[in-house]
Order: sequence, then C-alpha cells, then structure tokens
Amino acid sequence: MKVFITGGAGFIGSHLAEALLDRGDSVLMLDDLSTGRMGNIEHLTDRQGFEYRIGSATDAPLVAELVDRCDVTAHLAAAVGVKLIVEQPVRTIETNVRGTEVVLTAAARKQKLTVVASTSEVYGKGIKIPFSEDDDLRLGPTANSRWAYACSKALDEWLALAYWREKGVPVIIPRFFNTVGPRQTGRYGMVLPTLVAQALRGEPLTVYGTGEQSRCFSHVRDVVKALLALIGTPAAVGHVVNVGGEEEVSMLRLAELVKELTGTTSDIVLVPYTEAYAEGFEDMQRRVPDVSKLERLIGFRPRTPLEDIVRDVIVYERSRLVAT
Repeated sequence: MKVFITGGAGFIGSHLAEALLDRGDSVLMLDDLSTGRMGNIEHLTDRQGFEYRIGSATDAPLVAELVDRCDVTAHLAAAVGVKLIVEQPVRTIETNVRGTEVVLTAAARKQKLTVVASTSEVYGKGIKIPFSEDDDLRLGPTANSRWAYACSKALDEWLALAYWREKGVPVIIPRFFNTVGPRQTGRYGMVLPTLVAQALRGEPLTVYGTGEQSRCFSHVRDVVKALLALIGTPAAVGHVVNVGGEEEVSMLRLAELVKELTGTTSDIVLVPYTEAYAEGFEDMQRRVPDVSKLERLIGFRPRTPLEDIVRDVIVYERSRLVAT
C-alpha cells in the first residue's frame, strides 16, 4: 500500500510515516514546513519506499498529482496549537478549510480512501462527560478567535462526510484528544513539551488559569496504531471516531508530575489567561473522550499510562538539550 500524508513532517505525521515504512508500506509525504520540521523525518529520507515533497496542501495541482499516485490519503496538515490559533486566526481558518477541500476534491476523482484528521476541540464548551461522537457541539462566540480552530475543524468534518454521502468518497474522521510524545514541540502552546522543557532548563513551570482544567493525554504510538487499524477497517468508513486516552489529569497535577519525574526544583507558577492570550480567552474545563466506538471498530483503545508518556517526553527533550 502507498500512503500520501499531508503534514507529514509534523509530529503525528512523522510517526505515522515511520510506522507505515516499518510494516513495508510506501509513503509519499507533503509538508510546507510552517509547523512541521525536517528534523522529524531526516531519519526516514534514506529508507526504501519513502518520498517527500515541500509544498502546501492548498496547492490543488500538486495535491491532485500526489493523491493520484497513492492508495490512501492521510490528511493531517492543519494549523495547530492554541498559541498559533489565537495569534493567527486567518491562517487557521484558511489552512484548515481550504486544505481539506483541495484534498477531498482530488480524492473524489478516483474515490480514494481519505483520512481527515479532526480534534476534540470541536466539542467546544460541551459539558457532557465523556464526549461522544454523536454529542451536540457547542462553540463560543465568533468574536473570540479561540473558537476559530474548532469551527474550521467541524466544517472539515461536515465537508468530508458530505463528500462521502454525495460523491461516494470513502472517508474516516479521527478526532484526536491531546496526542503527545517525542517530536512534539511546545512552540505553539502544547502543554506537556513546554512543561518538560521548562523543568529541564530549571525555569518556572507555567500553568495557565487555575490549573484545575483537565485533559486526557494519549501517546502518539497508540494514536498511530489506531490510525493504521482504522485505515484497514472498512466498517470505519463514513464515521467520526474519538481517538484518545482516558486517564484524566489536571494541568496542575501534570506540572507536579513533570517536577517529580525530572527532579527539578523549579516552582510551578499560575499565569492568568489574560497574560498568556488575548482578553476574554476561554478554555474547556474538561476534555474526556468516550472511546467505546473506537474499540468496537478496531478492538483497541489507547492505554499507555500517563507516567510512561511523560517519561518518553522527558527522554526526548533531554536528547534535544544535549544536541544543542
């Protein structure tokens, strides 16, 4: 099988490419390197069956050519990270919606299986825990750019499902819940690599708001395993599927765990949202997935313990510090 990955030099994309090559598949990758890094794929460039192109998922002629050359498309290219989303809402909306439209248009020409990556952000300000794929979505006001990402990814989902229902394009939509692990950068507001890097440098660990807001983290290794299984499961076509861990942790407890596992003496500092982001910034208090649908479809759910996930991130961040 030959798989085309948009955003392939990104965090999840690079791990997916590596797993595909390990099992004998071929990979054709596209990335504009706006948030992805060549460092994520340098170890793959000499491997048989691997090819990459530098370019944008919004480049319709290029995407059409690459989709046509492959059996499956994994569309992972998107604006990512709360910091980037708040600071660059135009880029967020245009990248997410236009890129998905271009990929689906190309896939429709020959009915190519397409995975359109989505996010738990689409649940918005939902309060029904755990979040289920059939829940109503509740977003904040359009005046708050915090919700531009959620809205754009929800539109991606609707567009993908419309292509499935109207044009017969086989699509699968995984909703990722806080995927973390080696190669993730804290540059755009990702909390775990940020906290670990701060701890290793002896800097204060910054936690936004009260620190009581909670998340469920999943190891990228588990997420890639789920993606590969979904691609190989015909029953998943036409479905939205939560992909994430279920071990809930507050951001304050996460910072404490990072302190414990790194051995740092750094203090934990609470930073008001108004200092970190724009006035009126809103955050989700809890984000917990119902992954029963995922388990029904593929017989698997992410189970890597949080401590193991944090340890893997620490090992990776230490290696980066040594390299610099």
